[in-house]
Amino acid sequence: MLDRRPVVIGVAQRTYRTDDPAAAGEPLLLMEDVARAAFADTHANGVSARVDSVRVVNMISAPYANPAGALAERLGLAPGERLYTSIGGNTPQWLVNRTADDLAADRVRIALLAGAEALHTLRLASERGIALAWTRRAGHPPMIGDTRMGSHPDEWHHGAQMPSQIYPLFEIALRAQRGETPAAHRQRIAPLSASFARVAAENPHAWFRDGKTAAEIGTVTERNRMVAFPYPKFMSPIIAVDQAAAIVLTTADEARALGIPAERWVYLHGGGDAHDIWWLKDRVAYHSSPGMALAFEQALVQAGVAPDAFSAIDVYSCFPAASAFAADLLGLPADGSRPLTVTGGLPYFGGPGNNYVTHAIATMVERLRTAPGTLGLVSGLGWYMTKHAVGIYGTAPPVRPWERPAREALQARIDGLAHPPAVPTATGRARIETYTVLHDRDGVASNAIIVARLDDGTRTFANLEPDPEGFALFEREEMVGAPGHVHTDAEGRNRFRLIGS
Repeated sequence: MLDRRPVVIGVAQRTYRTDDPAAAGEPLLLMEDVARAAFADTHANGVSARVDSVRVVNMISAPYANPAGALAERLGLAPGERLYTSIGGNTPQWLVNRTADDLAADRVRIALLAGAEALHTLRLASERGIALAWTRRAGHPPMIGDTRMGSHPDEWHHGAQMPSQIYPLFEIALRAQRGETPAAHRQRIAPLSASFARVAAENPHAWFRDGKTAAEIGTVTERNRMVAFPYPKFMSPIIAVDQAAAIVLTTADEARALGIPAERWVYLHGGGDAHDIWWLKDRVAYHSSPGMALAFEQALVQAGVAPDAFSAIDVYSCFPAASAFAADLLGLPADGSRPLTVTGGLPYFGGPGNNYVTHAIATMVERLRTAPGTLGLVSGLGWYMTKHAVGIYGTAPPVRPWERPAREALQARIDGLAHPPAVPTATGRARIETYTVLHDRDGVASNAIIVARLDDGTRTFANLEPDPEGFALFEREEMVGAPGHVHTDAEGRNRFRLIGS
């Protein structure tokens, strides 16, 4: 009987440090470097000659017309499938899950997965007025995966467009749902963030290895300015990094035929993919994620394990809320007392565009090889708590062949959930569902984004009238549930006024 259970047979990752943009490598060369290293990591000859699929994670810094094809050409690979993913931090694990499906169905023999960013080099070149030849290329390759934009114009209109402006909405909703005071909340998320920084300090691939303490991360200073309440800069992901990672996947039969030592094998035991109701304005609530819960459920059920089965985990960590949501689903504390990463997290290890999770998987594989018989879990997250992917890994063979249920019916459970109807403009009494206060680059409060629920049950986005005292109140007191009045101004923007103010 054929053994088509998927196995990771090679991984590699690199962090490239140079302050000379002219001497730095472009993303294609970084991917070539880690791909060759991943082939070498298999400890077998002839692996690259049998690769029939090259799959590249979406890159911010590289406008190549055919990234996977260009990488395959650099590596001298035989003709085969060439794929490029859509945007999202979930995509590396989603891509592993999809590749496992293809391996089990005999659609692929050996797949190379890779990604890279050179955003540190791009930033330096921009600051110094240096033109980089590779940035002048133009390319819009076709993509696999969900290509929808992550946010809606009604959200943009009120300042909710970037991750740093949106994830605080989840954080404050979770804080209110837990009944934490703002002060107690700060005392939890700063140690949570510091626990990631401690792991990054021990990771030679991490961009920042200074092991920032909870006090450093949680105290607002000139260097650690407030970005969007309650997140200062040191809790925010760092994307200006030059990093690359690659994974080689095949089946147990193929690995055996190639003579790859069994101690290099790490099986994929389970995988889950799902997304929440797409637009932020339409979510069921902001203190939970049904899509994330479904992705975890799928992976755990397929692997046949309980949430406490893992010796190591790496949950997505763009902002503390993302990690806390995942920790809750696993029944783990989100206060820094239990490590939630093997890599170090996006604010400290580095957040190379969409490719952080490729590094997390590579790190997890290396960890599991040193601890035979144990299991590890990796999760990824795309857009705004929107797209979710989970993978479960282990050196012991799974007891069942790789087979996942049809995901369309499972996803329909999420898509069909009842949620408050959203309206672009509104007038009337309302209560605050969640909020954040945005700060400019000097750390000065400049705007407040409010998600409000009107008395008729509808939901709308709004902004607080500009008022330093009002901004300070929203950062000092719990304002979730506070009553107010919404009206639409002459520019079509909703304004929220606290009743009594």
